[in-house]
Amino acid sequence: MKDRPAGRSGREGGPPEAAPAPRSREGLMGRKALVLGLARSGLAVSRFLASRGAAVTAADRKGAEELPGAADLRSLGVDLALGGAAAAAFDEADLVVASPGVPWNHPVLAAARDRGAEVIGELELASRFIDCPVVAVAGTNGKSTTTTLVGEMLKNSGRDVFVGGNIGTPAVECAERDPAPDLCVLEVSSFQLETTATFRPRVGVLLNITPDHLDRYEGFDHYAATKFRLFANQEAGDYAVINADDPLIAARALEGLAGGGRLLPFSASGRRGDGLWLADGEIVYSFGGTVESYSTSPVALKGLHNMENVMAAVGAARLAGASPEAVRTALAGFKGLPHRMELVRVHHGVAFVNDSKGTNTGALEMALKGADGPVVLIAGGVDKGGDYAPLAPLVREKVRLLVLIGEAAGKMEAALGGSARTVRAPGLEDAVAIAYAGAREGDTVLLCPACSSFDMFRDYEDRGDRFRRCVERL
Repeated sequence: MKDRPAGRSGREGGPPEAAPAPRSREGLMGRKALVLGLARSGLAVSRFLASRGAAVTAADRKGAEELPGAADLRSLGVDLALGGAAAAAFDEADLVVASPGVPWNHPVLAAARDRGAEVIGELELASRFIDCPVVAVAGTNGKSTTTTLVGEMLKNSGRDVFVGGNIGTPAVECAERDPAPDLCVLEVSSFQLETTATFRPRVGVLLNITPDHLDRYEGFDHYAATKFRLFANQEAGDYAVINADDPLIAARALEGLAGGGRLLPFSASGRRGDGLWLADGEIVYSFGGTVESYSTSPVALKGLHNMENVMAAVGAARLAGASPEAVRTALAGFKGLPHRMELVRVHHGVAFVNDSKGTNTGALEMALKGADGPVVLIAGGVDKGGDYAPLAPLVREKVRLLVLIGEAAGKMEAALGGSARTVRAPGLEDAVAIAYAGAREGDTVLLCPACSSFDMFRDYEDRGDRFRRCVERL
């Protein structure tokens, strides 16, 4: 993945000026690098830069006691600027690698760019040093499931595969692998794509685009533009696997995606030439004269949105070299990921489903459409700027009882309260008790917050784990 062209400046959805062309590996030697944010990716970036000879300062607003692993960086020669003490490092750094949590238009990053520093993120840095083809999965919902499934399909083919990115293991750890793996499969978020300039996946997958993170972006169009950066640097010989049923993605594909990759569309609504589609309980894959079918009956994932994820995974894995037999084995053995439409238990005829990862309105729409029978819905948390009102008809159709928690409860009740009987609960344990009391045999109690978790929980996993414990205590 070396010697790629630099990204174009002023691209929609990203920094006003793209980062300079990638430097050689030796080019990190002696560079003054500032790493902003010391969560898992920041720690990995700091170690990587130090190992390549850069003079590294690692900064975070938190103190050392709140940052496990930060103190260990000192043994690698990394200077720490914790608790907001990074001003001097900003003035000296010629390379700034920002955490995904720092928006690309943050004043400190804008100031660094204005004085000529290169400002990138961990994904862009890693991609310059990864010596194998990359499969990158983007989209508002379904990224982790699809990424994991692609990885399993390729591993079943006997390939040495790195699976990481936004799903957990930083991409830069792939760049450290020696020897390099055969393939790198990455989940990539809009936050990570913001600061890319030369990132070029061999296979890019775009699952869907629905409103999310509107508290960070200048509107839905701006958010969507960051997703399309996935394809911006693709060339002939690369592939863009896209959801032909997503109206925004389909329209952009007709206009022509920014890169030069070959399109492979997938659709649950019918055949569209080369691509993937559903037919009589099977996924049909057609590409370059090859036509194959994969039965959906062994697939444990439920709901139309998960069939879209599965189609995307099949297409990406086959393009990346997975064998049909390996794909079928992975489909039969994959049981899904925690906190994503996860069946916790069936108690007295009531199914309890944990979809704590459903943190936006698009995820809630998919969850409700995929639920069997009437739903008792537990939702709420920290509002992300989405509009709940378009969900009202679906809530009216599917939801028997709406139980709201968290900071967004008032906004959600104003938008949806007229569509179902609505109750507010002070916390998750009370919400589960209220939901169970209001459910009937054959109902589904669904935790799908459509909000982030940080008002009451550490993260979505903490929220889902607590829901599971509440259900198990019933």
